[in-house]
Amino acid sequence: MLFDMDGVLTANNAFHRQAWQEVALEVLGLTLSEEDLDHKVDGGRNPEIIERLTGSYPDEALAAHFHDAKEGRYRSLAAGALREVAGLSAYLDALDARGIPFALVTSADAVNVAFGMEQLGFGPRFVTRVLGEDVTRGKPHPEPFLLGAQRLGLNAADCLAHEDAVNGVRSAAGAGCRVVALTTTAPESALLAAGAALAAADFTSWPDWLA
Repeated sequence: MLFDMDGVLTANNAFHRQAWQEVALEVLGLTLSEEDLDHKVDGGRNPEIIERLTGSYPDEALAAHFHDAKEGRYRSLAAGALREVAGLSAYLDALDARGIPFALVTSADAVNVAFGMEQLGFGPRFVTRVLGEDVTRGKPHPEPFLLGAQRLGLNAADCLAHEDAVNGVRSAAGAGCRVVALTTTAPESALLAAGAALAAADFTSWPDWLA
């Protein structure tokens, strides 16, 4: 199993959207619409998202400045408020009990991953990880999920991926994974159109499915 983090382990999209709106205005001079947030700020690393918004890939200095400002703002908004998606702990317990390996495949950086894992208490559970800085091409490119499968010693076609964003679904499906998406961020219709085999609200039914 390959798990995205934001929107999959925790329904934190509202904090990211607010941080994007505030920092895009402050740093880029952009007023982001709801449509921008729905369709352009959707999966992938920050420089790639900036390119979608502006039409230009940011230089290294701008990318670093924006990243630090936006992710810092996200953490200040989300601190103390993150909760796991319903049913997740029971699902992970069921995977452990059956010896089914799982990995984290996220566009987040090491600081945000450490923050999220600490807030959720999942630090020891996701030993195998692919972070944004581990790949040269972020989602929707298949590279993140291909690397996640590789780090588990598996072919991507033998993995089930959980994603919440359209570009994340495209990345996982493009790698050859079967995708079960969560509707924490995008509507079911968009997730299925992007390549998900199934969409669910949360993980409450998944331990029973494994049984």
